[in-house]
Amino acid sequence: MSQVPAATRTLRVLRFLAAQPDPVPLERLAAALDLPRSTAYHLVNAMIEQGFVTHIAEDRRYCLGVAAFEVGIGYARQAPLQRIAHRPLAALVDRIGQSAHLAVPHGRDVLYVLEERAPGRRPLVTDVGVRLPAHLTASGRAIMAALPENQVRALYPDKSAFVDRHGRGPQSLRALRAVLSEARARGYATEDGEITPGFASVAVAVLDHNGIPLGGIATTYDSHEEVNLPELVAAVSATATTVSRRLGRPLT
Repeated sequence: MSQVPAATRTLRVLRFLAAQPDPVPLERLAAALDLPRSTAYHLVNAMIEQGFVTHIAEDRRYCLGVAAFEVGIGYARQAPLQRIAHRPLAALVDRIGQSAHLAVPHGRDVLYVLEERAPGRRPLVTDVGVRLPAHLTASGRAIMAALPENQVRALYPDKSAFVDRHGRGPQSLRALRAVLSEARARGYATEDGEITPGFASVAVAVLDHNGIPLGGIATTYDSHEEVNLPELVAAVSATATTVSRRLGRPLT
């Protein structure tokens, strides 16, 4: 049992480094994860020995190592989340008659890894392999609403981190916090015209057994159509819950 906290901290270091666009100094890593500097130092050095972290000595910064890349390649090859979510997502589309997709966090973006298109619906920009700014998407907001505040702050250190598509959506950390707070209170996230004008989305996060968001399940619909929003939200939420439970999330 004494090793569990250390293992958890190690995994948090990996997740933090994976979310950064560039190598980071030790002080920033320690602050973002609320760790004493000495603890962070010993953790990253142990991870350097195993190849999961690389120290760029001349810059005094840290980034992911080759071993982390190998784990990522193994994950991509096995695609467990996509396999687990495929049938629930298809059932969701059958139930609501709207296209749906699964996105996973990729730094300040979300990466779309699964899409189920409803018959007769127009194509969307959320094809598999597409990346979009997380702060503008319903999926990204659902994911970030489930993250600790310090991780969100680390992702958006200044205003330059906020990409603009159509002049809509949060353009500061304060504005993003308000959006995430609203999503957290409702239990789902939304966006309307911030990715594609004329289309809106609702999304709910997929959580692992520790409550860490692994992805977001969303449905996108024509915002000029009359839709039963509570019904859509309930269906998306039930699907995200099903996938989360298959990943080991306990019943609440």
